[in-house]
Amino acid sequence: MDNRVITLSHGAGGEAMRRLIKELFVKQFSNPLLNPLADAAILKLNQERLAFTTDSYVVKPLEFPGGNIGKLAVCGTINDLAVMGARPLYLSAGFILEEGFPTLALERIVDSMSQTARTAQVEIVTGDTKVVPRGECDGIFINTAGLGICPLGHGLSEIPTTQGDAVVISGTIGEHGIAILAAREGLMLKTTIESDCAALNDLIASVLKESKGVKWMRDPTRGGLAAALTELAESQECDILIREVSIPVQDGVKAVCELLGFEPLHLANEGKVVMVVEPGEAERVVELLRRHPLGHAAAIIGRITGHGKGMVRLETEAGGVRRLHQPAGELLPRIC
Repeated sequence: MDNRVITLSHGAGGEAMRRLIKELFVKQFSNPLLNPLADAAILKLNQERLAFTTDSYVVKPLEFPGGNIGKLAVCGTINDLAVMGARPLYLSAGFILEEGFPTLALERIVDSMSQTARTAQVEIVTGDTKVVPRGECDGIFINTAGLGICPLGHGLSEIPTTQGDAVVISGTIGEHGIAILAAREGLMLKTTIESDCAALNDLIASVLKESKGVKWMRDPTRGGLAAALTELAESQECDILIREVSIPVQDGVKAVCELLGFEPLHLANEGKVVMVVEPGEAERVVELLRRHPLGHAAAIIGRITGHGKGMVRLETEAGGVRRLHQPAGELLPRIC
């Protein structure tokens, strides 16, 4: 790092954020548990393996179609544990509140957190509250940490991919990013696009219970599907080819993207999981996902084509092939 300053792109989930994490945080904090940069650290305690994660939420606006900052905080932390193959058990909740923040809004947010955790069968067992003077915080920021147990005996990020493995997405992409954009900017859309914000632990558990073919998972949040697959390609030095025509996108999301020049693959999701699955199990995993309300639009979208280059390529609707990069800058700040 040099005398440059932090910009919004450093928190966007793309290339700038990845560089900041590697060049500063990993360099200073380096250890075998942190260095894989997975969604959660896998900890060994006696004969058990635990997954441990933390996240902070600064979304704007605080309330949006399909959820609010409280629901987002609980779901996001649960999902970071679930995609590691863990069963989420306990959460912490830390609140930074701005002087003058309406207590009715806080009650709505906390109630949403309580309901979401209860539905997901996860308990919020510890927390912290701080209040800062007016103007020093944008209403409310929330930090959560989560702890889960790995019933499979390992974290799924430890399983290497092989040529021919299928890439599966659990449903349509981009709703969260467009829902936040529309709410923030007051876009007058013909139909309301709601955030896909949801806890994925039940969906993922239903798949892992029936299939042993899942090798890797991520919830494609900041930076979208492009960032998640790029991280996989770089970490395992594998080559990935995905097909644009196979990626499910709602018509409303597609229309807004075409109007504003967004790439759906770069948009944040808060209720989707992308999986790498053994080729012989891919169709079965899609079937299992579609049985669940959160996975009804699941699809196979691509394959692992080889190893060595660590490259993600996109076969376009027109039949061409181009390299897919994670976003380099900030598409939409304060997305989660």
